[in-house]
Amino acid sequence: MPKHSTTPFLRRKATLAAAAAGVALAAGAGLTLSQATAGPSAAPRLPTANMSFDYQIGAPYTPPQGVRAVSRDRSVPPAAGLYNVCYVNAFQTQPDALGWWQKNHPDLVLRDSSRRPVLDEDWGEALLDTSTADKRTRLAKIVGEWITGCARSGYQAVEPDNLDSFSRSGGRLKKADNAAFAKLLADRAHAASLAIGQKNTTELLPDRAKIGFDFAVAEECGQYDECGDFAKAYANRVFVIEYRDSAYKKACSAWGSKLSIVRRDLDVTRPGSGSYRFRTC
Repeated sequence: MPKHSTTPFLRRKATLAAAAAGVALAAGAGLTLSQATAGPSAAPRLPTANMSFDYQIGAPYTPPQGVRAVSRDRSVPPAAGLYNVCYVNAFQTQPDALGWWQKNHPDLVLRDSSRRPVLDEDWGEALLDTSTADKRTRLAKIVGEWITGCARSGYQAVEPDNLDSFSRSGGRLKKADNAAFAKLLADRAHAASLAIGQKNTTELLPDRAKIGFDFAVAEECGQYDECGDFAKAYANRVFVIEYRDSAYKKACSAWGSKLSIVRRDLDVTRPGSGSYRFRTC
């Protein structure tokens, strides 16, 4: 489900199984930062505009006929033969992973004046503390290992979610803090030969080149009249997910021949569920 860049709405979270996998990966799987950045790396393969796209971060399944690109949670394998984008919850904890963070890196969890974790109330996720260079560096080592894991699994790109966590921090985080952390993640992705996508957050479009984003994943840009902003910034290399028929039709009417647009159900379910929805322009 989405969380809009300026108006809290809905956002799909990874499955509990993915959250458990995230705890295991955070415990040390993957290469170290020095290993990942040692030596030359191949240039990332960027997505092309208007690729038929499916958003499968809730549960993987055989992509519908004609689909050329898919986004999946980092805990599951990519889809063979397609352009694969790896979903990583980079700026907040998964609900089931908060205990791991509290035990192993308690100071990397953003806290209020009473030392309680600052939560994204809609999803029960604690915000990660990107407020200092030291904390950003340490967070980038952990999340960077997840990104390296995406590359080793065969993904071509990564989408770090919750770039807009600063907007839910009660002023404890600044936009610049998250931009600086995103730059570290972009460097790590590129070192692993992965393209990296800006997830929502139009406020950071002016900083895209400095950060190093290569494309965008825009939830509900049709609903909120933002598709044009992303299209202009990324030369139409934009994956659009709409969760309402009216917004999907609106996005297709304006951008269906230029952007990669998919209509999905809010829970991003697999075929066979009562709520499964999938359409492309």
